[in-house]
Amino acid sequence: MIPAQFTYRRVSSVDEALAAVAEHGDDAKLLAGGQSLLPLMKLRFAAPEVVIDIGPLDELRYVRAEGGEIAIGAMSRYHDLHRDPVLAEHAPLLAHVAGEVGDQQVRHRGTIGGSLVHADPAADLPAAVLAVDGVLVARGPDGERRIPAAEFFQGPFETPLAPEELLTEVRIPAQGGAGWGFEKFTRRSIDWAIVGVVVAGSAVSLINMGGTPLRASATEAALADGASAAEAAALAAEGTSPADEAHATAEYRQHLARVLTERALVSAGR
Repeated sequence: MIPAQFTYRRVSSVDEALAAVAEHGDDAKLLAGGQSLLPLMKLRFAAPEVVIDIGPLDELRYVRAEGGEIAIGAMSRYHDLHRDPVLAEHAPLLAHVAGEVGDQQVRHRGTIGGSLVHADPAADLPAAVLAVDGVLVARGPDGERRIPAAEFFQGPFETPLAPEELLTEVRIPAQGGAGWGFEKFTRRSIDWAIVGVVVAGSAVSLINMGGTPLRASATEAALADGASAAEAAALAAEGTSPADEAHATAEYRQHLARVLTERALVSAGR
């Protein structure tokens, strides 16, 4: 439980962070809230030569309503998102999901950007951002680029970010009066979801039903054709490839996906 030796570097601006990752490349890891990286380092599943601490970057902690979108700084912590008045009014789904992550210690340290870049298929926030058709804004030596959430999660712990890029912002559409629902099944309240479901209007995304967060496309198509919540939820596991392991078999996860999808759809008023 002791990390391999590494060099610690603390930065105080986005420009300084970009210069540091450009200098060290693949040998470096960015430290945001530390809720994913530090456990991996203690187990020596990750052994970066340089750890670049971006915790001081308050310039990336904000929530702003901009026209029909909500802009969220990548260093915004779960606790702050859960209590943010702008999210409560314009994007209550994301505020609610942020309040369901882990325990209070995790929520006071973990960041939305860290969760998205870590790209764990069992995490809550990637599926929520996917369900609302979010866009992730990255900055690097060639400037800024925007990546739709549907293209961002490429595999377990895999994203299209280059080593010299930094996720700076998440942009989501304002929900308006769209119904929403969130359900997840865990062994303990602080655990990763065995399976989870996020509903945003007519969009449905699944947690831990494959190597990335997934849209339940068969369910969405059924809803568009006028199916009931129960009829649409019965299709939730189609096209999924959940893990078959000690905590839950693939068959059990598919059952959970159908049950939780129906509950989330009902909560969303479908």
